[in-house]
Amino acid sequence: MSRPKFIRFSVAAFAALCSFALAGCFSESMFATNERASKQLSPEMVALIEKKGMTKESPILVRIFKEESELEVWKQTTEGKYELLKTYPICRWSGDLGPKIKTGDRQAPEGFYMITPGLMNPNSSYYLSFNTGFPNAFDRALNRTGSNLMVHGDCSSAGCYAMTDEQIGEIFALAREAFTGGQRAFQVQAYPFRMTPKNMARHRNNPNIAFWRMLKEGNDHFEVTHQEPKVDVCDRRYVFNAIPFDPTQPFNAQQKCPVFDQPIEVAEAVKAKRDADQKEYADLVRRGTPTAPLNQFRDGGMNPVFASKFPERDPSGPRLVSTPADAREADGVRSAAADVPTGTTVIPAMASANDEKPGVFDKIGAWLKRNPETPAPQPQQAAAPEPVPAPAPKTRTASAPAPKPKHATQTASTKQPEPAEKPAPQKEAQQQPTMQGSPILSSSSFSAFR
Repeated sequence: MSRPKFIRFSVAAFAALCSFALAGCFSESMFATNERASKQLSPEMVALIEKKGMTKESPILVRIFKEESELEVWKQTTEGKYELLKTYPICRWSGDLGPKIKTGDRQAPEGFYMITPGLMNPNSSYYLSFNTGFPNAFDRALNRTGSNLMVHGDCSSAGCYAMTDEQIGEIFALAREAFTGGQRAFQVQAYPFRMTPKNMARHRNNPNIAFWRMLKEGNDHFEVTHQEPKVDVCDRRYVFNAIPFDPTQPFNAQQKCPVFDQPIEVAEAVKAKRDADQKEYADLVRRGTPTAPLNQFRDGGMNPVFASKFPERDPSGPRLVSTPADAREADGVRSAAADVPTGTTVIPAMASANDEKPGVFDKIGAWLKRNPETPAPQPQQAAAPEPVPAPAPKTRTASAPAPKPKHATQTASTKQPEPAEKPAPQKEAQQQPTMQGSPILSSSSFSAFR
């Protein structure tokens, strides 16, 4: 048997063995605790599932895009591939583009996370929720801290991805049905934006670009296969669909990567996509594609469809705080409210990035009133960040995969930002792991997106 066929056979056999071993571990009773968690899918959603060649119980996968404020639910078809089921506009997310670094920074996480039934919360105070599982092995390897980073309802966020109650109810039901059908965990892929050459060119001067190149590789693995990529962490970086030559050498987030291979069809398809994206990226840079502002002095984002419905939560403008009894969030958990005068206007951008008491997102109701006797202070004008000159495009010729993969190693370090009383015009650059590609792919894998 040839090596590629042997590898594919081994992966399939291992997956089947795991499914058999875990069968019967899930019980629907864990979601029968309240009416919200046990609510059935609507007839319209059931009809959409059937129309797309799926079943209610087939596995799901979730993709999140911050800049576009969209959450996608993908579902496996009867042919075995994942296809897009539905796109949900995100009602609110907090922080800026970039990964979560530490507790209190209000950042919604970016990366690859696995959601097990134990991370689902049917009794959430935010209607319903599921925990992203932050920090994962990659985050812990870089000493990143935080907890209770959720996808939940209530359209209120301080480090989370907040949906409307109706949206999270449907997403929760889709996950519940997938678990009932035998899926042990579903993958969440959280990205700063859609990983297109144009967006990579727009953000080429961002200090997080090396980290985003690494996320893009995982994105490419999914887009060319429409299969959930196998995600591991070694040498403080993500590796995708990697199969160690020596099964006794497991992946360790803190240690050098073992020598590994990838399915040849996947490696070739990813390389072809990467080469095409690099060509388009280089052309965009050569034509002077403008770079996005590094700091817009805004706290997170909201899909435009919600701007008129929840104007006080729109991060592009000031919002009102009602009473001192309002609830607050800290890394996704409600805590006691601070003393905020009635009618005070709070500007999200003026809050410290390291504030342990994130801002209030009020319930819409009769109690949301402006005090006519208390004039709202005007937001301070933040100085615009100085333009960063676009770097000259770097091009390399991608080498063909070597017949005998080499050992892939990379050193990475992190530099934690110093707490500040006021936000600086630009976030301090975070050292991210610099990727050199997996052994089957050449080191030019990430060279174009710099």
